[in-house]
This record gives sequence, structure tokens and C-alpha cells, in this order.
Amino acid sequence: MEQANMEHAEDHGLHLTPEQEYGISKLGMWLFLGTEIMLFGGLFAAYAIFRAKYPELFLESHQELNREMGAVNTCILIFSSLTMAIGVTAIQRGKQMLAGIMILVTIICGLGFGVVKYFEYGAKFAHHIYPDTNIFFSLYFMMTGLHMLHVFIGLAVLGVIMVLTFKGKFNEKYSTPVEIGGLYWHLVDLVWIYLFPLLYLVG
Repeated sequence: MEQANMEHAEDHGLHLTPEQEYGISKLGMWLFLGTEIMLFGGLFAAYAIFRAKYPELFLESHQELNREMGAVNTCILIFSSLTMAIGVTAIQRGKQMLAGIMILVTIICGLGFGVVKYFEYGAKFAHHIYPDTNIFFSLYFMMTGLHMLHVFIGLAVLGVIMVLTFKGKFNEKYSTPVEIGGLYWHLVDLVWIYLFPLLYLVG
């Protein structure tokens, strides 16, 4: 009997209320975002150091980038941040269908970003520009490639969240996964907003 009571107490202790789950999940995501910011911050610092050391090389190399494609992708991600924000607000108000649609639009935007980046990379390779061409392109492919990896991860996460949203798993009383997914996607957008002027405009 005593053992049964202890097991019951342990089971009870493992059960989290929606408020507790929200707080823990939010804290965990912010800690994760902090590590991601430090990761990209290190790459930004490396870029600044090498740019100061080889200013002419960086100026010449950055002119090989397609500003139009970079600008299109910037607009795509900014719009996707808006649709994701609308989706989060919608689920918080119990509008599951609207939330699901907005998440779907966000996913489509993410896929569009990937398509543009695919053609941009393809053009570089066609002109024999590779990661080992020089230090600028080494950093360019490393930073944009790492960012693209985060986009793919975000798309997978949002895909699961979208399906569960359409199935009615989230509502105004429980929307933690949608909000956490939204935070991650905003990080993806924020990183690109820094990458675009750094790589495409400043050189």
C-alpha cells in the first residue's frame, strides 16, 4: 500500500499544469535561443575580423552576390514572421482554423525561401564559386548554409504543429507548442535580417 501511494505521489509530481508547462517550455526555448544567438554572434564576429583584414577582397567578392534574390528572400521571411504572429494570436483566441492556415502560409513562405536560395547557390556553382574560393565565400556559405539548416528544422517543427492545430489539439487554453514554434521561427527571420545587409549590402 505504501509503495502504491509513493508511486501515485510520483505520478502526481510528474504531472504539469498548462501554466507550469508553458513557463518551463518558454524558459527552455529562451535558453536555446540564447545559445543560437551566441553561435551566430561568433560567426558575425569572425566576419567582422576578416573583413577588417581583407577589405578589398570582401568588397570585390560581395559584388558577386545577387542582391535582388537576397531582397526577395528578406521580404519572404518578414512576411512569414507576420503570418506566424497572426497564427499565434489566432490560436490564443481559439481560432484554430485561422491559426492552421496562417502556419501553412508560413511554411509555404519558408519553402519559397529555400527555392530562391537553391537557385542562388546554383548560380554561384555555375560560376565556379565555392566555399573554398576565398574567405568571404567560406563565411558566406557557412553562415547562409547554417541559417538554411535552421529554416529546414523550423519547417519540420511547424509542419507538425500545423497538423496538430488542424486536428484541434491546441486552443485558447493550451497553445504552448504554437507559441514556442513561433519564437523559433522569429529567430530564423531575425538572423536573416542581419545576414542580408551584412553579406549583400555592406560587403
